[in-house]
Amino acid sequence: MSETLLSIEGLKIAFRGEEGASREVVHGVDLEIARGESLALVGESGSGKTITAQSVLRLLPPSLVAYPAGRIEFEGRDILAMGETELMGVRGSRIGMVFQEPMSSLNPLHTVAKQIGETLALHQGLAGEAAREKTLEWLGRVGLSRPESKLLSYPHQLSGGERQRVMIAMALANEPDLLIADEPTTALDVTIQAQIIDLLKGLQEEMGMALLFITHNLEIVRRIADRVAVMQEGRIVETKGRDELFARPEHPYTRKLLGAEPGSEPPRTDPSRPILLEARDMKVWFPIDRGFLRRRTDYVKAVDGVDLSLRAGETLGLAGESGSGKTTLGKAILRLVPSEGSISLAGERIDGLDAASLRAKRRSMQIIFQDPFGSLNPRMTVGDIVAEGLEAHGLGSPAERRDLVAETLRDVGIDPGEAGRYPHEYSGGQRQRIAIARAIVLRPALLVLDEPTSSLDRTIQFQVIELLKGLQEKYGMAYVFISHDLKVLKSICHGIAIMKGGKIVEHGPAGEVFHSPEHPYTRELLATAFGA
Repeated sequence: MSETLLSIEGLKIAFRGEEGASREVVHGVDLEIARGESLALVGESGSGKTITAQSVLRLLPPSLVAYPAGRIEFEGRDILAMGETELMGVRGSRIGMVFQEPMSSLNPLHTVAKQIGETLALHQGLAGEAAREKTLEWLGRVGLSRPESKLLSYPHQLSGGERQRVMIAMALANEPDLLIADEPTTALDVTIQAQIIDLLKGLQEEMGMALLFITHNLEIVRRIADRVAVMQEGRIVETKGRDELFARPEHPYTRKLLGAEPGSEPPRTDPSRPILLEARDMKVWFPIDRGFLRRRTDYVKAVDGVDLSLRAGETLGLAGESGSGKTTLGKAILRLVPSEGSISLAGERIDGLDAASLRAKRRSMQIIFQDPFGSLNPRMTVGDIVAEGLEAHGLGSPAERRDLVAETLRDVGIDPGEAGRYPHEYSGGQRQRIAIARAIVLRPALLVLDEPTSSLDRTIQFQVIELLKGLQEKYGMAYVFISHDLKVLKSICHGIAIMKGGKIVEHGPAGEVFHSPEHPYTRELLATAFGA
């Protein structure tokens, strides 16, 4: 039996409220992690996973949280009883942490070298050339390409996968005994997810490090965990070895999580339906200007000669890794970015329309973004958010608009009686339903969905997909569904287009693409997503 490294016993966590009131959110959690072991902590949003992990390093301020009961022992020392000086010696040195969103976790004003150098200076006293060499060593160990050229880069100059590698390098530079990884792959493409998981597994084995991995993605759990703890509403409801949990889940909630997978076969296209959207030879090139005189030296060919078509009432999935051009193509279809080539909607060319004519057409084509919280106005009520499009297009009387907003909120599973609430009062899945309501209240013919489920738990993803299917059947909308999650695309898409380097490398009925892929890149994506 391996030595216990971290032990959490009877931990209770409460959020402090006004005038001394508190609300308990974690209820008597027990967890153990042995040296060198990988423990996955899984559950839906709001189950208490992240706050439990953050309590290991006491990252939340005492003014916000209290610990009414329990112990968190690291190497036999109770972290909850540590003073600030002793705690600082553990944070970042003995226990490292990788957060879900590196762009918000990294300092946007500091270079990669400075950010990794700070932790080396704090815990190892390294500076100057010694810190630079150590930083380069770790950037190389985490698989960052051309690390020397990235030393002076800022976070916004790196891709999502590169930023996550920098975060991992920061967390591991002091060679901790325990790494806490909080949803480190959620917003990454399947190929980058696989690379990050393989990287963490390799470094764990090399360093003999323990790993607490927080995720809602059960496919990742299969690949990285030795044991799994399932968390629901602030309680651990089941803890087992990985293989035993997947083979013989006992708790109803565990069985629910394991069963929350989209449908196995894609819907079939109907040739009798008319073509709604047709694009030919679409190009979106961004100029590259260099030098003092800003001379144009080249172009970033984000979309490069793309043809596609979509029938009314059907869904076209756009898949590919970050930088392949998926989102740019979706925006170009809606005339949100300048493009070349022809775009026809319901047989009418829209690529040459002036601003006034295009504004009138916008009622027929809407978009839903990846992050609903970022796309909803936090100062507007839900009712006002959904009604905004109706008012902008001058549709209906105030009473008619209220009735249509109420009907649309019911369509997406939101109580119209709560239309006076604000976005921050809802969960991630509910906010995405509000974003969907805002788009469909106009009854558009075409809806572009840009990664609408990537930040949601698997069970919530499944609910949103079923919601979109039902709305499509009710209103006959066509979807362009942009996603890196091929399992999600397989469950909803009639057709699939695979993008790489700004081009569509494979396009066809979803069933054919998933069962008989022709392009090597498509086969690579499918093998990564489905473990084939």
